[in-house]
Amino acid sequence: MSTEEFPGTEGFIGDVYENPDGSPMCAGYFELKSADEPLIYTYEYDEMKVVLEGEFLLVDKDTGQKLVAGPKDAIFFPKGSVIEFSTPSYALAFYVGYRDASLL
Repeated sequence: MSTEEFPGTEGFIGDVYENPDGSPMCAGYFELKSADEPLIYTYEYDEMKVVLEGEFLLVDKDTGQKLVAGPKDAIFFPKGSVIEFSTPSYALAFYVGYRDASLL
């Protein structure tokens, strides 16, 4: 499993499936804890997340669109999106990304 920590935030992401059997997809978990700074991520691939626990506060930095996502909400992030993630306390999501494992 590859894992990346985002400095200045309390965000953690890790693949549990890295291009299994040559698939062009990866899947894993994204966890975010409340912090002073939001996590800003630029998507270099298409990705979908399903919120499992807690609440994500999302802002599309290009359009200004805001979204609150809670348990069982599914979210699509198209390639090229710049998304600001925050949470009032804690959030956990399962994701599937159309990417090579090396892009994480």
